[in-house]
Amino acid sequence: MRSTTAGMATALILVLAAPLAPSVAWAEPAAATSEAPRPPVKTYSAAQFFETTSYGMPHPSGLAFSPDGRSLLVSSDASGVFNAYALPLDGGAATQLSASTGPATAGATYFPNDGRILLTADGGGDELTHVFVRELDGAVRDLTPGDKVKAEFLGFSGDRKTFWVTSNARDPEVFDLYAYDAATYESRMIFENPGMFISAVSPDGRWLAMAKPITSANSDVYLADLANGGQPVLITEHTGDIAYDVYDFTPDSKAVILATNEHGEWNQAWTHDLTTGARGPLVQGDWDVSYVMYSPSGRYRVSALNADASTRLTILDTTTNQPVRLTGLPDGDIGGVRFSEDEGRMAFTVASDTSPSDIFVADLAAGTTKRLTTALNPAIAESDLVEATIVRYPGEGGVMIPGVLYKPRNASAANPGPAVVFVHGGPGGQSRRGYSAMIQHLVNHGYTVLAANNRGSSGYGKTFFHMDDKAHGEADLRDIVAGGEWLRRQDWVADDQVAVMGGSYGGYMTAAALAFHPEAFEAGVNIFGVTNWVRTLESIPPWWGAQRDALFDEMGDPATDAERHRRISPLFHASNIQRPMLVVQGANDPRVLQVESDELVAAVRANNVPVEYVLFPDEGHGFQRRDNRITAQEAYLAFLDKYVRD
Repeated sequence: MRSTTAGMATALILVLAAPLAPSVAWAEPAAATSEAPRPPVKTYSAAQFFETTSYGMPHPSGLAFSPDGRSLLVSSDASGVFNAYALPLDGGAATQLSASTGPATAGATYFPNDGRILLTADGGGDELTHVFVRELDGAVRDLTPGDKVKAEFLGFSGDRKTFWVTSNARDPEVFDLYAYDAATYESRMIFENPGMFISAVSPDGRWLAMAKPITSANSDVYLADLANGGQPVLITEHTGDIAYDVYDFTPDSKAVILATNEHGEWNQAWTHDLTTGARGPLVQGDWDVSYVMYSPSGRYRVSALNADASTRLTILDTTTNQPVRLTGLPDGDIGGVRFSEDEGRMAFTVASDTSPSDIFVADLAAGTTKRLTTALNPAIAESDLVEATIVRYPGEGGVMIPGVLYKPRNASAANPGPAVVFVHGGPGGQSRRGYSAMIQHLVNHGYTVLAANNRGSSGYGKTFFHMDDKAHGEADLRDIVAGGEWLRRQDWVADDQVAVMGGSYGGYMTAAALAFHPEAFEAGVNIFGVTNWVRTLESIPPWWGAQRDALFDEMGDPATDAERHRRISPLFHASNIQRPMLVVQGANDPRVLQVESDELVAAVRANNVPVEYVLFPDEGHGFQRRDNRITAQEAYLAFLDKYVRD
């Protein structure tokens, strides 16, 4: 199963916060009215917010339930670093299955007939993921060795005798498909990739589906019949800009489920019959279909829409064509759905703005649910946290810009406070509703946060998504500046206390805002941000191979567009920066090299402008360790309090 977004969004995306569940959109608030005094809100430390436990489900194509039916495979940072755990389905403490004290380690799948598991981990943020097996005696073995190898678990065959792994061991730029014997771990290459994205293998092992980006707006899907030579065949011949991708195969191996925006602004799910080639709609809506997946036999079909930055999920019983009804659930978005092999139980997560992802299990025959975890730190009262609202404000040319707004409980016209425009990663990412320790901590300390979805963000149709193609750092950046102006017009915001912050592409936008709109914000927090597009695009890791052309189509090819890349890069315009900046960088970052942040910090300091620099020697493009997340969060608040809040 694969989640897709309009136009196959390119991947400089950094997930700094949990996906940001629905409310009414509005552009400007009503006129101010007198407000009754509000009780004080208890404030909490960064450590208290990040002592909340994070939970993750196994790979979408993995086996989440143990063969004996007693436990669920999950990943958690309960130890401070992500590791794999067996979570008892009858309740009780989880048993730790991996023992990493460094690289984040995830549980990918149980084996079908015993307690072995597959694990995945990289080299401490370098994104060179390997696949490991944990034996019954606890011994761990790397199944995909190699210094420069990147490998990913793809799923089990329908008979559970084989599991599939993609690996770039043969060629750093492409990922071939390997079949591993589930008993002996003997492997063999079953498909040599000519340069596409391997998306899914049919349960019977015969068909391989692959996506091939042509441009950022145009892509195709190929099928390879692995039983008859494996020659890729184009199944989405078309003219014009249409994006195709793959969700999954049907459990009976008779059809592949395609994602396509051929029929309008939104990604829809269509079936493609593997024998006849006949097409038909499966899931349509007025938002992008995020994913489609099935239970093992196909009795249940799960589909989700990305509905205005929230997940609208449907679980359909295909025998009755009726949705499954579950009782005993809190408010929030359902995600991470995984079925037991007998389809009697379903595990999933529930998250909201004020509650991190917790794991639940449902008895599908009875429709009842049981909560297995409580992720929020018990020292934090959920009632002290804030629900977000969806807002829209005018950007350049009258384009309405969506945003996720978090307003502190005590903010009012009588008590205006500071604010932050938060910019997501990308290009092509999206700020979504959901729990974010980073945002809730800032809001808890009095900062309004507007998580802006500038033009070029995914989730709002293909027209909006492509508005910034080869124009990054221009109108999309001015949308962020407009977000700051919108905040200053709100009577609960102090109009001289507005900052900008973001990670990865959002870090670039932060630095660009300070360089190209030097008086628009009081300060900026640049987290793993691109500062030199010339270097970044020239140093893309080789394993991006099949994605590189689409990225160059969106951002521009460094061989021909270096002049524009230099023009939009903050590093070359650092002399314009007048307002304080905090820079956060991981030394192992393969996407935004440390030298970019080093050079920017030196250049801004040469202006006699305050710059603070936090460098993590054991992180890459994002945070894997809880202690580092706490250190960074403390730095954000201290910096903002010093340079933004009066």
